Amino acid sequence: MTSIREKTQLMSASEIDRTLVRLAHEVLEKAEDLQKLAFIGIRRRGVPLAQRIAQKIAALENLQVPVGILDINLYRDDLSTVGVQPVVNPTEINFPVTGKDIILFDDVLYTGRTIRAALDALFDHGRPARVQLCVLIDRGHRELPIEARYVGRMVQTTQNEIIEVKFQEIDGMEKVIMVEKVRG
Repeated sequence: MTSIREKTQLMSASEIDRTLVRLAHEVLEKAEDLQKLAFIGIRRRGVPLAQRIAQKIAALENLQVPVGILDINLYRDDLSTVGVQPVVNPTEINFPVTGKDIILFDDVLYTGRTIRAALDALFDHGRPARVQLCVLIDRGHRELPIEARYVGRMVQTTQNEIIEVKFQEIDGMEKVIMVEKVRG
């Protein structure tokens, strides 16, 4: 039997906030046309990430970046291992995707398979001019040729370690921890 134990805390609430401020500044610096910019959070923890960075940009530049929510459950290549009846939540993109500079948001970048599914789902809504990726944590171990343009923190992990991002909006707490699979 395998259990999970907390190994270390990687980021506190204040460290997460400082990182999001830095990421907001990076997005503003690298954006070619702020009027074409739109954010899409991958459902669950990519959503608060996208929303928070949009709020920080609004405070910095008085610019409202549209934020959409993307559910990728039906696009996953591991759908048969997720469950007999995968839970599908609505995708909420209330702006045209075609021609936009889209930044996809997710909490942790690992194999790249979630992002591949997100790209498939996104292109069903139109053809963006450009798609970039922003993640809070990049933990390596890629299986697909996918890289993030905006990275909060790089964290080297083993295959037995898992990064868990906890956001107040979803988890009622704010931190990033590394847990470890332990055979018991």
